[in-house]
Amino acid sequence: MLLCVTFCQKMVKNTKNSCVVWIFFVPLQSKMQTVVKNTARLFSANVIAQALGLIVYPILTRMYSPEDFGVFNHYTSVCGILVTLSTLELYNAVVLPKSDREAFSIVRVACLPMMALVVLLTLTIPFKETLTGWLQMPDLSRFYWLLPISVLAGGMWNLLNYWYIRRNAYARISGYQLSQASFTSGYKLLFGFSGWTTWGLIVSSVAAQICSLGLSLSLSWKKHIRPLFTTNDTDEHYSLADTWRKYRNFPRYSFPRSIVNYVFGQLPVLVLAPVFGTRLIGFWGMALLLAFTPISTITRSLYQSLYEYTTAKVHARQHIASYFYRFARLVLLISVPGFTALYFILPWLTGLLLGDEWTTTGQYIRWMLPWLLCSLLTASTGFLADIFFRQKIGLYFELLMALLRTAGVIAGVVLNSFEIAIIGYSIGSAVACGAQFVWLLSLVRGYEKSLE
Repeated sequence: MLLCVTFCQKMVKNTKNSCVVWIFFVPLQSKMQTVVKNTARLFSANVIAQALGLIVYPILTRMYSPEDFGVFNHYTSVCGILVTLSTLELYNAVVLPKSDREAFSIVRVACLPMMALVVLLTLTIPFKETLTGWLQMPDLSRFYWLLPISVLAGGMWNLLNYWYIRRNAYARISGYQLSQASFTSGYKLLFGFSGWTTWGLIVSSVAAQICSLGLSLSLSWKKHIRPLFTTNDTDEHYSLADTWRKYRNFPRYSFPRSIVNYVFGQLPVLVLAPVFGTRLIGFWGMALLLAFTPISTITRSLYQSLYEYTTAKVHARQHIASYFYRFARLVLLISVPGFTALYFILPWLTGLLLGDEWTTTGQYIRWMLPWLLCSLLTASTGFLADIFFRQKIGLYFELLMALLRTAGVIAGVVLNSFEIAIIGYSIGSAVACGAQFVWLLSLVRGYEKSLE
């Protein structure tokens, strides 16, 4: 497994000009060529999509103020929690069944809470000032009416994304990523040039979701979606109740785990903004964006392709340990020297790219580096808890992370120091992520022993 060492021109499905990004699988065995191809396709699209976003940020930071980014972070924090709530994490189960019909039954079950939440949010629009006041986010009252749209688009994409993974439709995932990055960057620039900065970041994000989702549905409807609505008397049917009972561990354990992860992942935004103001939150949000963009580019591609590949290997009772161990060794070998070098140049680099007032962002990223390393390990392999139905233990690790993060943030509030809060938050995240990865490897070892 070698970490992102080469990539070529562009990614087009099944053509001679396809982009090839060799990730993690060197030396390469013939049986792993499919997962390499899928990972390469996803990684290529992620690189291009993230590059599109990052290229415009030196322009955007000169159009939009840190306060604008702070309000945007408020909105995305609340929206992310609601999107996680919408499907109760059932979309993660779509990859697991052997039957497509059973997988589609999971999709139908997940749509029920999603639609209920969208209706509830729509009905509460008249009370938006009261609700945002309770959250101590009065600036969000102007954008509250966009929340039902964001939740519907986000929940539908989560389901569609894992359906594509199941059907090996990685080109569709790549297409969504590229189109969303293009729409988002274009809309942000358009609103910025027009001077509509107060609404520009949030409206751009929502509009990009809608456009990308609509495009993906239109392109994949005939091949990947419409056949599921055509049944015959010989098809095996799965009742919603039976499906719920079989995959109840996802709403029971994976869902609380994700909610805890996301809520406490947004703890600095939700807790520190009322204390220290939206300006520092804007710097922090930019630090998260710049730090996790390359990390998520790698981990998202690996997670999606390895999830399907590992599930198939486990169904066939085949060995899986070798590539996970190789992954861990090479991540450490490549990342530790790279992160050490970054530590010395980050404030200067962010000031150069974004403007002098953004050097604080580089300092925040410095403190996040151990957490970024541990996240690179854990985020790529977190699906192991779902494959082996160990979501309950996964929830315990999320609770541990939440406790450590909360302690760090409280320390900063008590000492009236935003910097101490961020340092404590980052250290707690690193410790919990590292412990979780050790546990994930123990699941692999346990599975290997079961094959003996």
